[in-house]
Amino acid sequence: MILVNTDYITGKELEMLGLVKGSTIQTKHLGKDIGQSFKHLLGGELRAYNEMMDEARALATKRMVQEAEELGADAVINIRYASAAIMQGAAEVMVYGTAVKFI
Repeated sequence: MILVNTDYITGKELEMLGLVKGSTIQTKHLGKDIGQSFKHLLGGELRAYNEMMDEARALATKRMVQEAEELGADAVINIRYASAAIMQGAAEVMVYGTAVKFI
């Protein structure tokens, strides 16, 4: 499966199959959340939250790809990511794009 954030794939003619998306809401357990709160006071990178967001993006992307595969897609173009805080220490990640088939 080819995944791109452009609206074309060089050298390919595309048939649009439709919008596909994937999303997840992730959180870290209380111990990590408390640890990151102390880090917030001192400054620096919040590694546990970085890991959480990386995992969330990967899972959301996997779900989008599964949806595209169900449509028989060869690729997903015009991919965009969005995220939002749901509550302290929890975030939603959504990814969406256009499923296409090569002609």
